[in-house]
Amino acid sequence: MKVGVISLGCAKNLVDTEVLLGKLKASGVKLVSNPKKADLIIINTCGFIEPAKREAIETILEFADKKKVIVMGCLVQRYKEELQKEIPEVMAYFGTESWDKVVSFLGLKPAEGRRLLTTPKSYAYLKISEGCNRLCSFCAIPLIRGKHRSKPIKELLEEARYLAEEGVKELCIVSQDTAYYGRDLYGRGYLIKLLKELERIEGIRWVRLLYLYPTELEEELIDYIASSEKVLPYFDMPLQHISNRVLKSMRRGHDEACARALIEKIRKKIPHAVLRTTFIVGYPEETEEDFERLKNFIEEEHFHWVGVFTYSPEEGTHAYTLGDPVPQEEKERRKDELLAIQEAITIKKNEQFIGKELELVVDGFDEEFGFVPVGRIYAQAPEVDGMTYIESQRELKAGEFIKVKITQVGGYDLGAVEEIKD
Repeated sequence: MKVGVISLGCAKNLVDTEVLLGKLKASGVKLVSNPKKADLIIINTCGFIEPAKREAIETILEFADKKKVIVMGCLVQRYKEELQKEIPEVMAYFGTESWDKVVSFLGLKPAEGRRLLTTPKSYAYLKISEGCNRLCSFCAIPLIRGKHRSKPIKELLEEARYLAEEGVKELCIVSQDTAYYGRDLYGRGYLIKLLKELERIEGIRWVRLLYLYPTELEEELIDYIASSEKVLPYFDMPLQHISNRVLKSMRRGHDEACARALIEKIRKKIPHAVLRTTFIVGYPEETEEDFERLKNFIEEEHFHWVGVFTYSPEEGTHAYTLGDPVPQEEKERRKDELLAIQEAITIKKNEQFIGKELELVVDGFDEEFGFVPVGRIYAQAPEVDGMTYIESQRELKAGEFIKVKITQVGGYDLGAVEEIKD
């Protein structure tokens, strides 16, 4: 039987998919990359917000009438009974972390296979924990994934060494609450200890931290990043809003003054640091005045990258009890307005790189533009930020680190020329 696997949602979900792929391969399953050529399709779903749920349902329906389909992941964890009732054509439904159950369902004996990477040689995601202890009013993750559970440092180092042996050069550290790592296992924050060990692994050139909760981003971690040779000065910290009234209702645990002080501290200690954040618009208690305050904040603080989401009411969360008074059209208007403001800021930030010589990791090639090599500088995280198009006189390979000179800016992307030393 030929099996195809489709992964939906975030990078953390992708890690789960790669674990599943490894177990399937070790159990003797024949894997195919093209779902159309598969006899059976396994869909690993996201169920975080409404657009993700809609994408998952559409994907299931696309294949359920034509192929044998198994569905697993976050959407099933939340809505298994409803899915079984509404889409009975699916062979079986499994929740999160159900890899062995899926293999057993296929009539095979689960085997401990290594993760099968789906990312380019240049990078891979390292998920350091599962679940979340936060009680943010809008977020369903604790309902889906449960409490925060750190992965033992020994297991993480074994996984990281395996990734390095596979040729991975950049580790992107992911979790729901990255800076919280270790508190449940070791009684204190253990992220710096983990980073020190990861930096010792031969072959790993860059370590990028993603999902840093603002209140957990302590000065000790900022100082460590400032002095580190491998941990990139890249701070991905979701603020979600800046109005104190909205932040209080969101149960975020920080206010505007805290956010501004944190940003100032990072920039003072690391002037070349890159800051990324995300915001939610259309939250039930967000007024036009709150939105204006958020606009002003973005214009004043000049983040390099900003993601904007429209509020999605999620059953079981505190915010769900507040209703959904802001019309979807108004949510979209606010989102578009913020993104337009941020686009101009990002372009200005990118223009500051013009003329600079920087290290870059090659990801692969952009076939749309004639097989042009593409990569990323330290300011560009995989999949969520822009990329750098490379002009070179030789054939480049994915995972290769090269020195480039930034020559142009095209919106969110950069153009660069490889610097050949005589």
